[in-house]
Amino acid sequence: MPDHHTLDIKRVAILFAGGPAPAANAVISTAAFSFLEEGSQVFGIKHGYSRLADYTAAGPLQEGTDYLRFTHETLTHARSSRGIMIGTARTNPGKHVSSPEHLKDPELVAPLRRVYEGLCSLEIDALISIGGDDTLKTANKLKMFQDNLPGDARRFPVIHLPKTIDNDYSGIDFTFGFFTAVETLAEEIRNLNYDAAAGRAYFLCEAMGRSAGWLAYGAAIAGEGSMVMSVEDIADDLAAEEVDPETGKPRKIMVLDKVIDKMVDMMVAREREGRQYGTIVVAEGLAEFLPAEYLKGVSRDDHGHINISAINLAALLSGLLADAYTARTGNQRKVNGLQLGYESRCAPPHAYDVMLGSQLGVGAYRALVEEKLNGVMVSVSGQLDLHYVPFEKLVDPKTLVTKVRFIERGSDFHRLARFLETCTDS
Repeated sequence: MPDHHTLDIKRVAILFAGGPAPAANAVISTAAFSFLEEGSQVFGIKHGYSRLADYTAAGPLQEGTDYLRFTHETLTHARSSRGIMIGTARTNPGKHVSSPEHLKDPELVAPLRRVYEGLCSLEIDALISIGGDDTLKTANKLKMFQDNLPGDARRFPVIHLPKTIDNDYSGIDFTFGFFTAVETLAEEIRNLNYDAAAGRAYFLCEAMGRSAGWLAYGAAIAGEGSMVMSVEDIADDLAAEEVDPETGKPRKIMVLDKVIDKMVDMMVAREREGRQYGTIVVAEGLAEFLPAEYLKGVSRDDHGHINISAINLAALLSGLLADAYTARTGNQRKVNGLQLGYESRCAPPHAYDVMLGSQLGVGAYRALVEEKLNGVMVSVSGQLDLHYVPFEKLVDPKTLVTKVRFIERGSDFHRLARFLETCTDS
């Protein structure tokens, strides 16, 4: 590291937003440690953007309540600890900004301005943002907001570190916490396999993964699930279109009968092999593809997403599956629906996630101090080699929306799950 007196970032803020992920503290603590070692002051903004978004109305930021100052003592043994040492929240200060033109509207950018002013009140020289794709969008908007300020206004660079147990992030191969989350869910599925075998029953497990199926697929492969299905699989004869009654626009839906039929095919095939039990893993994002009749009254969050937690997909599908199995075979088979996921978000982080998270935290320091960068996401590939991806490559310049990284249908990873499933060909 360079000598601290050459460091022009004297005060840096670290902020975590969105859902928890194992190894969060590895990221936070190594980023903080890197700057502390150089004599900088490091502030941990507590609970995401929730307090900053109300900065003016709620008065000055209070140390201990709204932020903390990191010390070497607070970072002791933090790297492998559970939870999020600065907390999190889903507050979205950029929710009214959906195009570059909106950044010129004082009313639409008011929450972003409050965030900017709150951070300026701490006299920070840089912001390290940690979060998912929605938090990346906010980081990009905060940078663009500063780009539009008068020439003499205070500015600070924004660096983003990618976080999601869903592993659906463009610009990085694997996100920290993913493998810990997969192992946590896989262990539950392995337990359920024995339970299912004992009672000649089925478990239908709904795993987290709103946009893509990485977590469901990983858990099914590592947990020896009998079948896995995610949003990527809603294609060909499993997909259809209907007009959304709320928006009036066409939306893709799954053909529920055919999805259930594939599951029954698998159950019947397993019975031919003498196995009257099994576990099925589905990604929660399939709820987004339910026909409109199943989504009546479901609310949406700050980012416009359907409130998936209000839909018990596992219960819905398990009931339909039990009925369809009886209709086809004349026999009965108990199908238990379970929602899995929350228990994986703050599980003790595995070594790989701690190493990956640590490298990302150090990458924030290196991006800001060694590379003098602004508006980049830190990425890792190969032997934990660091890369810095500009926001413009990750965010659509017109809509300011990020691109989801799906499992590619027909890819070797996608085919791996198919190889390991029960063959349903008669």
